[in-house]
Amino acid sequence: MAGKKIVIVGGVAGGASAATCARRLSEEAEIILFERGAFVSFANCGLPYSLGGEIENRDDLRVQTPDSLKERYNLDVRVNANVVSIDREARCVEVENGGRKYFQNYDALILSTGAAPLVPQAIPGIGRAGHFTLRTIPDMEAIDRWIESKTARRAVVVGGGFIGLEVAEQLHRRGLTVEVVEAAPQVMASFDPEMAAWLEREMVTQGLGLHLGKPVVGFEAAQEGESALASTVVLQCGTRIPADLVILGLGVRPETGLARGAGLKIGELGGIVVDDRLQTSDPHIWAVGDCIEVTDGVTGDPALIPLAGPANRQGRIAAHNALGGDKECPASLGTAIVRLFDLTAARTGASETSLRRAGRPYEAVHLHPFSHADYYPGAERLALKVIFDPGTGRLLGAQAVGKNGVDKRIDILATALKAGMTASGLVDLELAYAPPFGSAKDPVNLAGMVAEHVLSGEIAPAHWHEIAGRDAQKTVLLDVRSQSERERGFIPGSLHIPLNDLRQRLAELPEHNEIICYCQTGQRSYMACRALGQLGFRVRNLMGSYRTWEVATKFASQ
Repeated sequence: MAGKKIVIVGGVAGGASAATCARRLSEEAEIILFERGAFVSFANCGLPYSLGGEIENRDDLRVQTPDSLKERYNLDVRVNANVVSIDREARCVEVENGGRKYFQNYDALILSTGAAPLVPQAIPGIGRAGHFTLRTIPDMEAIDRWIESKTARRAVVVGGGFIGLEVAEQLHRRGLTVEVVEAAPQVMASFDPEMAAWLEREMVTQGLGLHLGKPVVGFEAAQEGESALASTVVLQCGTRIPADLVILGLGVRPETGLARGAGLKIGELGGIVVDDRLQTSDPHIWAVGDCIEVTDGVTGDPALIPLAGPANRQGRIAAHNALGGDKECPASLGTAIVRLFDLTAARTGASETSLRRAGRPYEAVHLHPFSHADYYPGAERLALKVIFDPGTGRLLGAQAVGKNGVDKRIDILATALKAGMTASGLVDLELAYAPPFGSAKDPVNLAGMVAEHVLSGEIAPAHWHEIAGRDAQKTVLLDVRSQSERERGFIPGSLHIPLNDLRQRLAELPEHNEIICYCQTGQRSYMACRALGQLGFRVRNLMGSYRTWEVATKFASQ
């Protein structure tokens, strides 16, 4: 629509993509972008890596500036301009800038107000000096100045989500001693506990302190015998951790103050309610990014998914629709990835935890394939979990952790999930193969094969969390690994018969008891299950076998 006046509130991710897309759609439109901070279009996902020094030039975080946006896109970008209210009837916004206030009218308004870090004021001492959140370039610069000016040596990161783990890694890289405190019994709540356990093990291996299931109850001045430039972090269990620096990574909440003040509809999760065209309850206002509630692509329920990828896509969709288009915003799968030292962890779709909470039926398989052909140097095992509907076989979610190849596999699985594929359908995906990159049976293909075994009834699955509560009088655990493997560790109470000896030692197996077979990763125990099942035994295969059980029982909560 020519000559339309588009006002955008918020100049990062969704807002910046909305502005540039709107210009590509219309040379005649007047496009005004308000940003309350000093920077627009910066890469806030890169902030931890700049803080740690991996990104050496901090100017590289600035994707665009007000001047570059003016020159290339003819956008009117106003920084340090805080939009304080919306007059929906008059179709204008009130703006504060440098102590003065003024009003700006609009034909279409796009809100990209983002999310703010959670800082629970109910925790005593949380506002002490030396406590920081990391959301903006000034936040990063303030942390850097504190570390340098105070010669900080010990950091406590409160919160074990994406930002908490990334900052913990980078502060450790910078030479600080780092302790991570998480009130929940695991890090990375969007992962299932046995998958998060790999990250927890990596943190301990790298020398980070880890305090799980231990909420912070206060931040205090250092007592006698304690040395803390910022605070002594007090945990509910009584543990006191002196800190020269405290990073609060407790998550974020949607920035909806402007929308609430204007009477726009807010959802139960606290985000702005939008329709499938990203239109709010006002027909002249759209909203995008971390401030909105989206539709979960698996459950269909409202969800908060504060990720840059969806925000950028939403910005483009909102620009189209604000200019008279009719683009639909697809549901979101929440596909995300994090690097922690030598490990990468990624996820897409629903987790087992969220499906159980929602009362949705599901089945899951674990496997540990190599990242590429095992005979080619550098092959490392992945921990791969695929979740699917036991009735239809439809993919519901996936998680992967490993040193190499995680991003490739989760992207394939996210695409398959988006396409509505079944788990069995993964078997037939034709994926690129050469020894340095994969295997003739890619890990994704193998996941489909394992799922197909379960869906067809060929194999009955058992899971790591069932083992502790089994009735040993009715269920036999059968270890079919080699003697040398067993000597390095085994599940207590298990019977050991190597796979190659199984047919000759059938008499040692009780005929009327259920048998749960396990090996190191699941392949040999599958073979044992097939043989025993055909010989009349009741058998199940332990998904992920010893490798999943070991890390889960050492680090994961049940």
